[in-house]
Amino acid sequence: MQDRAIRSIVIVGGGTAGWMAAAALAKVAGTQNRSITLVESEEIGTVGVGEATIPPITIFNRLLGIDEDEFVRETQATFKLGIEFVDWLRVGHRYFHHFGLFGADLKDGVSFAHYWLRWVGQGGNPDNLRFSSEAEAARMGKFARARTKRGDTPNINYAFQFDAARYAAFLRRFAEKRGVERVEGKVVDVQQNGESGHIESVELAGGKRIEGDFFIDCSGFRALLIGKTLGCPFDDWSQWLLANGAVAMPSRRDGDPEPFTRVTAVESGWQWHIPLQHRTGNGYVFCDRFITPDDAAAKLAGRLGDTALADPRILRFTAGQRRSWEKNCLAIGLSCGFLEPLESTSIHLIQVAISKLLDLFPDRDFHPAILDRFNKEMDLLYVSIRDFLIAHYKLTEREDTPFWRYCKHMDVPDSLATKLHLFETRGEVLAADHDIFREISWFAVLYGQGVVPKGYHPLADAMSDDDLSLTLSQIRAAIRERVDSLPSHAQFLDSIVGR
Repeated sequence: MQDRAIRSIVIVGGGTAGWMAAAALAKVAGTQNRSITLVESEEIGTVGVGEATIPPITIFNRLLGIDEDEFVRETQATFKLGIEFVDWLRVGHRYFHHFGLFGADLKDGVSFAHYWLRWVGQGGNPDNLRFSSEAEAARMGKFARARTKRGDTPNINYAFQFDAARYAAFLRRFAEKRGVERVEGKVVDVQQNGESGHIESVELAGGKRIEGDFFIDCSGFRALLIGKTLGCPFDDWSQWLLANGAVAMPSRRDGDPEPFTRVTAVESGWQWHIPLQHRTGNGYVFCDRFITPDDAAAKLAGRLGDTALADPRILRFTAGQRRSWEKNCLAIGLSCGFLEPLESTSIHLIQVAISKLLDLFPDRDFHPAILDRFNKEMDLLYVSIRDFLIAHYKLTEREDTPFWRYCKHMDVPDSLATKLHLFETRGEVLAADHDIFREISWFAVLYGQGVVPKGYHPLADAMSDDDLSLTLSQIRAAIRERVDSLPSHAQFLDSIVGR
């Protein structure tokens, strides 16, 4: 039988995407029977602002066998229980998109949210965050890896906030230790097979040529292989996601780091605040139809004042997506698409692509069914996140600036319009299996943005009023007892880093 196994993998581009791919491939596919080469250029650099994540990052760390405490120390990480949204519905309003369960799983097939909606309709407290351990802990500045001690209490769900450059360096050490070869150089030419169109090699400045069976494009917005070489078109989504630039600017640590990311709606976009151990990450995501990059940089610098640690760095982008896998080239990260970091999905999209690659790992035939399956699943994933992000903008009440007036009155994709109508009607969106954000997340954001459903699941009426009141009071008491027992986030960090 002819050997069709892939023996050489070439990753073009480093940064978070490149080194995540290299680390996972080295760990799972190994380097005993194949070579893994990563090409990157110090001259080009990386974007490096993906500093916040969502809970599945813990799965990736477990896949690699990474010691979490070491990871926290090496990347200057803090823990994250969710995202606080400030001024999105209206100026002065805030809400919280929490990780973990809302209430509890009542094991009857009906989401807790519907029982809670029924209870609120009968005069109950409308503060939904009282029924989330993660939201309550975040409000109190507490955190611990609290594992369940009783069957009806879920684990604390968390993610991380970390220094993206340190994360890439951490994964580089991990990958090189396991046999990945890094080659310094700038790709100046790409050679393709004249018959199949498959990529055969990349040529670096200076003439060095690196051949491979399988190429992974982690070249960022340049999309050097998937776009420029193979010509996969880009589907532009900027009619719904207007932001096309960001100003990034670190500042001094401002007190004990909070266990959550904060995003604040400002005049022509939004500003992020990500507390790390050694500094705070800040940025202004903007649309240049409403503010110039220089003015956005000045606004951010003015808000940070003398706490800024560096000059503002301006990044440009367009929201959208292109085909991920074409011939013998797979694009991971920014090379296959971009969705603004409002819900911290950038690193997760890299992780999902890597996971699907491992599941569908090809041979040199690159069977079309494998590629089609991968591309269809990634397309569904990008669209589901796109719609979730658009909802944050569309549901604003703000008309105080031209940017927010546009967002409030813009048309939305039919796929989102259907979800919004269903939620307004009965408090659910019917999230699909491929959606990163499940019913709990949609509820947190849509309810947080002021959408109060007119009804709820009919079977939520099956429970008696007395049982409903007792059940909710028991869940609330269990959450409060659990959160009260947690140490502060700062104390928990100190126990890891040894301060």
